Amino acid sequence: MFRFLTAGESHGPCLTVIIEGIPANLTIQSQEIDEQLQRRQGGYGRGARMRMETDCAEILSGVRHGKTLGSPITLQIKNKDWVNWQEKMAALPTETPPEIVSQIRAGHADFTGAMKYHQHDIRNVIERSSARETAARVAVGAICRQFLAQFHITIHSHVLSVGDIGSSDSFAPRDYSATFWERVEASPMRCGDTNIEEQMIRFIDEIRKKGDTVGGIFEVVALGVPIGLGSFSQWDLRLNSLLGHYLLSIPSAKGVEIGAGFAAARQTGSRVHDVLRHEEDRGWSHTSNNAGGIEGGISNGEPIVARAALKPIPTLAKPLPSVDFATGENIEKSRYERSDVCVVPAGAVVGEAMLAIALTEVFIEKFGGDSIEETQAHYQATQTLLRP
Repeated sequence: MFRFLTAGESHGPCLTVIIEGIPANLTIQSQEIDEQLQRRQGGYGRGARMRMETDCAEILSGVRHGKTLGSPITLQIKNKDWVNWQEKMAALPTETPPEIVSQIRAGHADFTGAMKYHQHDIRNVIERSSARETAARVAVGAICRQFLAQFHITIHSHVLSVGDIGSSDSFAPRDYSATFWERVEASPMRCGDTNIEEQMIRFIDEIRKKGDTVGGIFEVVALGVPIGLGSFSQWDLRLNSLLGHYLLSIPSAKGVEIGAGFAAARQTGSRVHDVLRHEEDRGWSHTSNNAGGIEGGISNGEPIVARAALKPIPTLAKPLPSVDFATGENIEKSRYERSDVCVVPAGAVVGEAMLAIALTEVFIEKFGGDSIEETQAHYQATQTLLRP
């Protein structure tokens, strides 16, 4: 069984990850973990925190001389900003108690978290509910990507829209060529269309001047996924169920669709359903991919395609009216805590990590193996059974 656990606060000393279930003898490249962490920090519209941090992961356990041991893997990502927060975020009481944060931000976890955990200082909520935690998940995803690469599975993402700029037409044909992904990686918006990218950047600049924030939609894609991951035998084993769960766990995510998604509800079955074909040279294929690579909760051999809608982040440079939690007094403006204007490009990288994690979970569930050699043997044996 594959699983992981993250710990740490936004302004604490570090984020920590424990990963369990990765087979032994998998080669781990630490620089590939750091590359994914740096991709998460990029994207037009990011704030000052990303210029302060240079995320990198230190491997503390589970890997020896570049290969996994089959035991739990521990990763640590240090927070450089901790040096400025050591007294405010100290684990033990200090001589001078920190100033209490009591002004609620609309749309954040401030209110619900303070009520649920009976906190008078909202700082105790902010620190863990912060999207900073996603750095830890990207590190997990980086390990998973290296596992999936052994089976020629690759993961990508691109931004479809920011606000009302761009397109989220789920029936539009997609270009998943290597050239397209190269353009995406070179784009500060993770957008493969130069004209739309320029419009997005101008729009974000306008939003920044207004002291506001903006959300958008990104698409994640997994290529090379074999037939048979997931199951219809139980509701929680369906691959689409798992993928929806993981993508909706991303902070600010408010909607997920797979394949044609909501657009399929407005079409007839003759246009929506993907016609199956078999050819001697290429094996099984479909004439379209409106199912997004998943039918009956099981991968069908086509690219896994999903989109997530991110709301605008709730910390505004020109704050909304709110309430002081300590006094119950309505206030004209809540506090401002440094933040981004647009996180959609970074959210797409987090989406890649969550897709990699989901696929690793179902892949290990299906093929098993205590070592990577054993997993590969099980995988190869299964592929021969798929031939007619």
